[in-house]
Parts: sequence; C-alpha cells; structure tokens
Amino acid sequence: METDTCIENTSGRGKDSEVPSVIRTWNWGAFFLSVIWGLFNRTYIALLAAIPVVGILMVFVLGFKGNEWAWQNKRWKSIEHFQRMQKRWAIWGIVLFIFFTVISTFVVKILLPVLEISKIIPE
Repeated sequence: METDTCIENTSGRGKDSEVPSVIRTWNWGAFFLSVIWGLFNRTYIALLAAIPVVGILMVFVLGFKGNEWAWQNKRWKSIEHFQRMQKRWAIWGIVLFIFFTVISTFVVKILLPVLEISKIIPE
C-alpha cells in the first residue's frame, strides 16, 4: 500500500484531484486570511467570506475544507511544498490576528477614557 508521500501528485485537477489524507487537516491560513488566501490558492469560493453574516460561517468552512480545495484548485510541486506554503499562511494569519487584536485593545483602552471625559465636560 502506498503512503501519502508516495502517491501521484494530482493537485490542480479540480474534483479529479486525489486529496492526500495527510493534508486533510484544519487550515488556519484559510480561517484567518480567508479572502486573500482564497485568491492565492485559486479557491474563489473564499470570496464569500467578504459578505457580512455569510462570512462568519464561511471562515469556519474554509478552515475545515481549505486544504482540500487548495489542493484541488492549484498545482503544487509536492505534498511537502503544499504543507510548507499552508504553514506560512497559518503563521501570517495568526501573527496578524494577534497584532490587530493587540492594536484594537490598545485603541479601545485609549478611546474609552476620552469618550467618558467628553460626556462629563460640556461643550
């Protein structure tokens, strides 16, 4: 029996692509960077994540199905190449999520006291 690393590279063949079981995992890059990740990986259904309300559900669908769709929609050199690129997307997604969370928290902590002062002091 062949292992996943020895199977024929069928990436980029759409529904005809045999998706290796080793890459059927959660995709943090697709979850955090949905729209831009989708464009890069030729997974245009990710554009639905830009639609309010639908987007909330879509990021979870992309996290769950992202690796499978990216494998089917784009030609990759190998499974290892695919995994390396998806890991980079995940790292950038997590880094940017943390960055914007910290910035947002900082801005709120600065703005809330300013807004409270403006309520007390009449114009």
